Amino acid sequence: MPALPSFPIGDLPVMWLRDNCPCPECRDPRSGQKLFQIGSLPAGLRVGSTAAADTAGDPAVEVVWAPDGHRSVYPLAWLDAHRPGQLGRRDRRTEAGKELWTARDLSARLPVADWTDYLERPAVRARMLESVVRLGFMVLRGVPLREQQVLAVAETFGHVRETNYGKLFDVRVEPDPNNLAFTSSAITPHTDNPYRDPVPTLQLLHCLVNGADGGDSGLVDGFAAAALLRREDPEAFEVLTRTPVPFVFRDAGTELRAERPLIGTDPLGRVREVRFNNRSIGTLRLPADALESFYAAYRTFAEVLLREELRLDLRLVPGDCLVFDNTRLLHARTAFAQDGARHLQGCYADLDGLESTLAVLRRADTLEPLAELFAGAGSTEYLGEPVSMGQHMLQAGALAQSAGAPPHLVAAALLHDVGHVEEDVVTGRELMAGTDNRHSHTGADLLGRWFGPEVTEPVRLHVAAKRYLCAVEPGYHDRLSEASKYTLQVQGGVMTPAQAAEFAALPGAADAVAVRRWDEEAKDPDAGTPPFEHFLPLLTALLRG
Repeated sequence: MPALPSFPIGDLPVMWLRDNCPCPECRDPRSGQKLFQIGSLPAGLRVGSTAAADTAGDPAVEVVWAPDGHRSVYPLAWLDAHRPGQLGRRDRRTEAGKELWTARDLSARLPVADWTDYLERPAVRARMLESVVRLGFMVLRGVPLREQQVLAVAETFGHVRETNYGKLFDVRVEPDPNNLAFTSSAITPHTDNPYRDPVPTLQLLHCLVNGADGGDSGLVDGFAAAALLRREDPEAFEVLTRTPVPFVFRDAGTELRAERPLIGTDPLGRVREVRFNNRSIGTLRLPADALESFYAAYRTFAEVLLREELRLDLRLVPGDCLVFDNTRLLHARTAFAQDGARHLQGCYADLDGLESTLAVLRRADTLEPLAELFAGAGSTEYLGEPVSMGQHMLQAGALAQSAGAPPHLVAAALLHDVGHVEEDVVTGRELMAGTDNRHSHTGADLLGRWFGPEVTEPVRLHVAAKRYLCAVEPGYHDRLSEASKYTLQVQGGVMTPAQAAEFAALPGAADAVAVRRWDEEAKDPDAGTPPFEHFLPLLTALLRG
């Protein structure tokens, strides 16, 4: 009998391990759904014995359970990726699964795609849908200028949510409007339909005509604003997360009500929803002292939302279709001349449908583009260093693995510099010429096609981590290679104390610092490196479902 692979089973919770048995007796092979109830497992369940096994040639552990003799086979890569207690997949609906942003953060990388490319290239569609999940929006350009086309856009990723406005609504000046949206007035940042339960989670706006003077659109990341409020005024944040607010809409044929806090959080206290619409807030009936606290916090949050640096301004032109997360992003509009020609058509849809479409697209995807990157452009020079880009990343991944890093960090170290390559073009040469190619963000955006934030965020922050370490660790700057010292200046230089404190507070800062250290070590031309294929089982286990 072969030796048991060196993977400890005894420290894993017994019920968790059995509940995840992948055998066809426990899970339907077609749907993956469980075929047993947790209460049907035998009392006194324990591991009877273990032995080496394999699944399709990959090493695995076979567990024979006592007292019922059931057999389970667990691939080692799966056990390694899902080991309890390590960073797991974050709830994608909360701030932990998002990239929070200000307008400047997106100045050079708006999530924009051509309509034809979006339709015909699954990788483009997946990238854009991922942008809606991660950043909160996407803009499709060149969408045909015909009535009701916005419904066809929604149907590329989900289902239209019909409301009292119908399947779609026209945003233009109406003679007898039942909503300020149908006037030429300026509209401050807000979310739509807060009086609904559940609220539509996606909104689409397709520009058919925009010749008016004014009428520009604006977006504010409500999660980023809430995070600012929590940092600057924790008491106000806490008040807004626990105070139910009555939202009301009524007209001749409709009366809608919902009571929800302005900032909704999950059981772990992470921001999961923002409902903010001053036009729709009804009369709060709370004790006087509670009302005083609420209105002080409400005003403070409103002022944060109006900060100029948070607002991303967009002028939609005919053919543009803006798709955004209505539970996260607040949208706004500047005033325009009442007789100006401006006509958008909109509809609502839901994030669960979009995420389902994205998951199906990912199922059909493979890691082949990453393998090609390592074999192709990644095998070229590495920006003034004595190793190729591919060697550098393979060394970083091997160093992380040798250090016993968890799988998500091994993957981040291995893939941290993929943003230096765009198809066959080495954009890193721009960096060496003095123009920041923002490869950390580009790489993280690319990797979001396959992996969750546990992999992408250390990649996104690894450049910031270099700037941070130079600020807080004596001697770190002097140990950098000459090329790395040069790129440091192009990438913003050493952080100020305030920037360093802000970086250290980020959820992924520690992981990014770890990746950064392996990054600096991985420049030895004489070091042996495993091939990319060595890491494939680990990467495959980390793929999003």
